Amino acid sequence: MINKNGYPTSNQIKSKFPDIEVLIKPKAIIECYTEIPCNPCATSCPFNAITIGEDINMIPEIDFDICTGCGMCVYSCPGLAIMIANIKGDRAYYKIPYELLPVPVIGEIWKGVNRKGEIICDAKIENIMQNKKTDKTVLITVSVPVEFLYDFITVRCPV
Repeated sequence: MINKNGYPTSNQIKSKFPDIEVLIKPKAIIECYTEIPCNPCATSCPFNAITIGEDINMIPEIDFDICTGCGMCVYSCPGLAIMIANIKGDRAYYKIPYELLPVPVIGEIWKGVNRKGEIICDAKIENIMQNKKTDKTVLITVSVPVEFLYDFITVRCPV
């Protein structure tokens, strides 16, 4: 129902994720739901795990058997629609693009947010990656309780 209310349904979200057992290794999750002329994710993937097809308007497809979770596609996506996800024990880990201030600090606890913009859990900032190559997009590694695997999308400053 993204065209009606601005966010995808639970089934749409789950369709973008691989089977849970695949997420023991990091994998790119591409949350494109609408056909638009865009292909930076496919052209930036060094492993050719992402394909668009002949028509640049097609929704990207990812081969989770090939994807290494390197994150190159995350930086290249102009819509900030890609994250890297994996599961370790009772925590879901995400590498998400972040372009706001303040930039989180490793070890801080921020608010985990769902696609409706609602706060759903505490999110621990595990790592920050920022360099000249990525311009102003920071790649934040965040962990949340695994029960929020399909709900979590970003973080909000706790202040």
